[in-house]
Formats: sequence, C-alpha cells, structure tokens
Amino acid sequence: MNILLQQSTINNLQSEIKITGSKSESNRLLLLQALYSNIQIENLSNSDDTRVMSQALSSTSNIVDVHHAGTAMRFLTAYFAFQKGREVVLTGSDRMKERPIKILVDALRELGADISYLETEGFPPLKINGTNPTKNKVTLQANVSSQYISALLLIAPKLENGLELTLEGNITSVPYIKMTLRLLEDLGIETSFKDQTIKVKQQSAINNQIATVESDWSSASYFYSIIALSKVGTKITLSSYKAHSLQGDAVLADIYLQFGVKTTFKTNRLVLQKVEKLNNLSIIELDLSNSPDIAQTITVTCFALGLECLLTGLHTLKIKETDRLLALKTEIEKLGGMVTITTNSLHLKASNNLKSQVAIATYNDHRMAMAFAPLALKTSLIINDAEVVSKSYPGFWNDLKTIGFQISQ
Repeated sequence: MNILLQQSTINNLQSEIKITGSKSESNRLLLLQALYSNIQIENLSNSDDTRVMSQALSSTSNIVDVHHAGTAMRFLTAYFAFQKGREVVLTGSDRMKERPIKILVDALRELGADISYLETEGFPPLKINGTNPTKNKVTLQANVSSQYISALLLIAPKLENGLELTLEGNITSVPYIKMTLRLLEDLGIETSFKDQTIKVKQQSAINNQIATVESDWSSASYFYSIIALSKVGTKITLSSYKAHSLQGDAVLADIYLQFGVKTTFKTNRLVLQKVEKLNNLSIIELDLSNSPDIAQTITVTCFALGLECLLTGLHTLKIKETDRLLALKTEIEKLGGMVTITTNSLHLKASNNLKSQVAIATYNDHRMAMAFAPLALKTSLIINDAEVVSKSYPGFWNDLKTIGFQISQ
C-alpha cells in the first residue's frame, strides 16, 4: 500500500496520542515471562515484533519464523539454546538471513549450546537443539549489537550457575543493556555491571509480579519531529511516559530542545510544544551510539529545517531491517539533499532544496516510513509500502490523521 501525504498543517492542538508500550521493554518482559510464568505484563506493545515474539514463545512447532523481527531472532536464539530436549529451526525473512548472528551463537556455544547453521555460516536460519549449559563464563565482542548482550543476560538467571559476561571493545547502546539489567533487578534478580564485566546470579523462582511497560520513546520521536517543523505554539500530548525512563531514546527530550521543542511531564504524559524559532542554529552534531534508532528521525528533521547535520555512533544501522545509512542517503538525495556516509556516520549538508511528490522507498523498514512522514508539513510526498509501520506502530497513520495530516491512498 502506497500513500500520498499532502502538504498539511497540524490543526488539532488538543489531541492526546496514546502510544502503546515499548517493544524493547515488551520483548524483554515476554522472554522473562516465558522463564517465570508468574509475571503479568500490562501495556504490552501492539507491534508486529512483539506479536511475533509472543507467538514464537508459545509455539509448539519445531519451525519458528520471526519474519523481519531482529530482536526476536537474537532473544529467541538464546532462549531456545537452553530449553533442554527442545529442537527448533529458527528462521526469518530474506533480509533476516543477511543479518549476522555469529557473535551470539559463538558465545552460546561456549556456554554449551548445540546450534548449527542451515544455510550461510554466521547467519540464520539456525538449528537449535536445547541442552543444559556446561559453563557460566563467556566473553563477547560488545561493539556490534547490544541485543546479543541482552539476549544472554535475559536467560542468565535460569542458567544453573548464572552468568559472568566479559565485554570486549567499546560497548554499544549501553542504555539498552541497562534496561535489561533494570528489568531483571525489578524482578528481584541480583546483577552487577562493573567495568567490562556483567554478572547475573541464578534464580530459579521469583515472587508474583505485575510489570507495566512504558510507552515507546522511539515512536515518540516522530512527534518531536512534527513539532520541530511546526510554528511556535504548536503542542501535542503523548501518553504514557515516565520522567525517569529505562529507554535510551528518552534523550529526545534533550536533543529536541535544540530544535525549539520543550518537553513537559504531566501525570505520565509528555507535552511537546514548539517554544522558539531556530534563529542562530546552523548545524546539529550528535553522537548517537546510545540511541541509534532515532538517527533517521533527526536526519529528516534537519533536512526539513535546512540545517547541516553530523551524526556519529551509527555503526549498528548497517545491520538493521535495511542498511539505514545507505537508505537515508538514497531517499534524502531523491528529495534534493546531499548526504555523505561512512561505516558509522552521516553528514547532511545544509540545503533549502526540497522537492515535491517524491516517492519514498521504505526497504521493509518501519522507521524509514515514519521518519519521513513529518516532511508533509513542508511538502507533499508519497510513502511506498506504508503498512510497514505495523512492525512497531500499527496506528501511526491514523494518529497522524488525528492531528491534521491529509493522507490518501
């Protein structure tokens, strides 16, 4: 489904957008719920990724297909590795078969897992024969994906002797690791993270728990972009959010101050308001190594405002749903911008050249569709395969209509 976004103006300033739970928190809690059945989860994400994760954990089939869900692939690889007696083929989409998983598989094998590759060495699909762990210490390269680390930490309390994980190199996306540890600690599981070593103690049972998932900050980023592109005084309210979030993307509140967007917390709601024009701002420079998922949103915001933009710490974006750095470069240049990329950075030159009626390719990547949508406040554009947003935010287009976006198929 391709949609046309006609040039629009936000006209419903009283709207409150209800954003469902973070898929990062939801998927972690679902795996923990599979290990400890007395966990009750509230405000679970309604995203495709979370639905896939939930179905996979409850499936009795010996073939589990996660489609495009990268988080599910990493977490489930660790989960099934030590489900003794269970044999599973874990597979996914064509793109998933191009996304590396060797670092995680090597670590699990070192702990005693029986995992083999069915097609290309180092990539899904995987054949997993559930075993008992034989060791409780492992070393992992830490600068590729924090999901490898979180996958190990989530299963750690159910391993016979817990886990001691030593991280090598610069640690990427630290907030996501801290999120995982905090969720474990909230369940009463003892953890420590000192220097490059993380320890999780074994715990066979926990007390009854109700875990409430905070709404997704990555999804909030698109509304930050919308407010940044709007006139002074424009306001949107989002729910449900915490002033002290576990999510790394909560840094949006600080970043978007540079764009004149003020964030106010009111009874678990975010009030976003454009409070000033960008009179003297010419360049945005950010290290997003701890929050790479908001890179697309920030890049498009800068492009729409005619700002130069230099983003670093983006090395994980090349192994996401698509090569997000290349995809950003391709689509922004179609719109009239100029972008230079390296393996871990993006440099957008300042430009006021914004073409109209350009069709944006989304590359099976939900964030490409949603990051470019705010451009409709500046020009008309087409979003190809717009239904891809269901991966993380199924109600996105309806929520944009609520605040005044003109959308047609």
